[in-house]
Amino acid sequence: MPVIHAQSIRLIDKNQHTPIVNASYQYGSQHGVSNHHGIITIKADTSSSMVISHLNYGKMIIDIQQVQEFLKSGIIYWQNQHYELQPVSIIALHQAISDSLSIRFNNQNRLSHDAAAIMSQTPEIALIRKSGNYGFDPVLRGFKYEQLNIVMDGAQSANAACPNRMDPPSSQMPVNMLSQIDILKGPYSLRYGNAIGGTINFRTETPAFTTNSKVDGRVSGSYESNGNIYRNEGLVGFSGKSYNIKLFGSISDGDNYEDGDGHEVPSSFYRNNFGSILAFRLNEKQKLSINVSHNYAKDVDFPALAMDLRKDDTWLGSVQHSITFSDKNINQWSTNIYTTSVDHLMDNYDKAIDPRMVDAETTAKTINYGGRTEGFWQFDSMHLYAGLDYRAEAAEGERSRHFLMGQNQGKTAIDNVWQESNITKIAAFGEFQHILDQWRLVYSGRIEYNYSSADRPDPNFEAFYSDVSSSTINPSFSAGLSNQLTPHFSAELWLGRAQRSGSLTERYINFLPVGIDPYEMLGNPELSSEVNTQIDLNLSYKGSASQLHLSLFTAFINDYISSEIRDDLNPKLPSSPGVRQFVNIDNARQMGFEASWLQKLPAHLQHRLSVAYTYAKNSDTNEALPEIPPLDIRYRLNGRYMDQRLRPELVFRHVLEQNRIAKSYGESTTPSFSLIDLSLNYVINPHFEINAALNNLLDETYYEHLSRSVKGTGNAINAPGRNMILTIVARL
Repeated sequence: MPVIHAQSIRLIDKNQHTPIVNASYQYGSQHGVSNHHGIITIKADTSSSMVISHLNYGKMIIDIQQVQEFLKSGIIYWQNQHYELQPVSIIALHQAISDSLSIRFNNQNRLSHDAAAIMSQTPEIALIRKSGNYGFDPVLRGFKYEQLNIVMDGAQSANAACPNRMDPPSSQMPVNMLSQIDILKGPYSLRYGNAIGGTINFRTETPAFTTNSKVDGRVSGSYESNGNIYRNEGLVGFSGKSYNIKLFGSISDGDNYEDGDGHEVPSSFYRNNFGSILAFRLNEKQKLSINVSHNYAKDVDFPALAMDLRKDDTWLGSVQHSITFSDKNINQWSTNIYTTSVDHLMDNYDKAIDPRMVDAETTAKTINYGGRTEGFWQFDSMHLYAGLDYRAEAAEGERSRHFLMGQNQGKTAIDNVWQESNITKIAAFGEFQHILDQWRLVYSGRIEYNYSSADRPDPNFEAFYSDVSSSTINPSFSAGLSNQLTPHFSAELWLGRAQRSGSLTERYINFLPVGIDPYEMLGNPELSSEVNTQIDLNLSYKGSASQLHLSLFTAFINDYISSEIRDDLNPKLPSSPGVRQFVNIDNARQMGFEASWLQKLPAHLQHRLSVAYTYAKNSDTNEALPEIPPLDIRYRLNGRYMDQRLRPELVFRHVLEQNRIAKSYGESTTPSFSLIDLSLNYVINPHFEINAALNNLLDETYYEHLSRSVKGTGNAINAPGRNMILTIVARL
């Protein structure tokens, strides 16, 4: 028999060009880990594929032919992915990602003025809609609002200044400055904040330094026929050995659109954004980045609310520093300091009200500031992240009501809606990752001190409680393990317990209707912390032409923060049916699943089928929890032709009827609907690209279950009917 000699392949980080150490591999009956030079040594086997996995790089399945090619070249370049060991979906805006839960989007998404609208193209994300075109609030597996931790670059956050959340945190993220969105499901990723339902991490573009001075740029524009919507965005970039400077800008403007029956829906809006990412390489080991963005919106229609958005002025700024070490244990230390301010004005001056009893407007401001510092250590087959973070958030604002009729005609009442409330959070966190052969184990922990107070409490509000300030210790922890059972099949099991204190709204809102129904809401600073204990089971199959993924979850929530009607309290507005007070529900439960199937087909086609469903119940009353989306099915068929320059796509979506509703919260059943969208993307040359799309091809009249009702009618906000979209992109 001929002697088979051992051969070597070196694993190299694609960006840093450094060796990838302790990557596990399985090749037929051979297995092991890469050495300190990133080298794996194998004996060639012409009948076996290879599986390589690493905590920070994910998993790579290499077919028989590719193994032979890599053995010839001797090198595999691999992209770092720190999120691999979390239950996560990744939305890539600017770059191709091969993960089975990643979704590639066309250029229209970069032009979007609301990041939540992009996320809704995955079935596990639904949107609470109070307007046709603006201010969407994401819901993940039934978790919403402050149950979700929404951050940018793992640290920066924003608070809605509007008590009705016309400006939720996701709406403030500068979309054309982002590279991807990580949707981390469950209470398992504790490094970025204390989220009991999940974390949504918006990542800005990573700066790339170039050997020679370079200028690059991009200009994009689109037009939508339904609503006469114009969008434009662009960037210009300058890079060299020690600097990378990018300047961004975008403008979106639209009128009212029509639903499938031709009825006009009030949905006009205007939004602009400009920003910059200034990155500098201080030396071979240190980098500094300064990110600044400004969002401005005006004259936005909110038909589900008593007021419209008159203006929303937001600034986001952060400074990030990272340093790498040559020490064999500590690898990197990174620090992020940030601040965010939101200045919001809404009024009812453009509302068609007959008779008009009162003119009202609300001015509100929020500010967030804080920082996060984290170290990364590497010990052979073990990794450790550990750090501290600090987050402060404050809100102030008043509602003025000028009476035009009745016994108070000519008088003006001032309502202290936010009471100059504030919350301070200080936390320590850590995540330990360990490889044991084919087993990967992750342990995460976080302990947070949470303090809240109201600097200018309303006397009527203060009378309900013995103390309007509170302090709480919130411990959270999680554990996960995964195993590459076969070269193609893997399994993960996650268990977590996370705890959060009430939000500014839940603690301090002062007689304002901010829920599903028109009841005025009364905050409660004496709320207990909400606790979620959750388990996830993830099963994955990855073959050469097909990928399958199934995720099952069950969440047991204690002291669930909800509200109850107080018959003994009178509302401030006579049009309101009463008052609800935020309270804790002893027990609630949420459970469900997500599944996806991605497959390559003949004729340069591939298709993807995905489905998501959540069942949620108030265990105290046996009623469904409010604002839970129904079962959502998506099917996507796309092709790549002419050297991948021509990319047609068909998307079919079917949503089932939602008849599990919370009647005590004013919810009603929602009918099922089906949609078909078509698009065609063509890359003319490296500098020009064009996309044509036809959404809601069948001109369906429908509305989402989480769409609020038009004020005073009880009818939900219908989605746009048939819509033709043309997008053009030009690049340097």
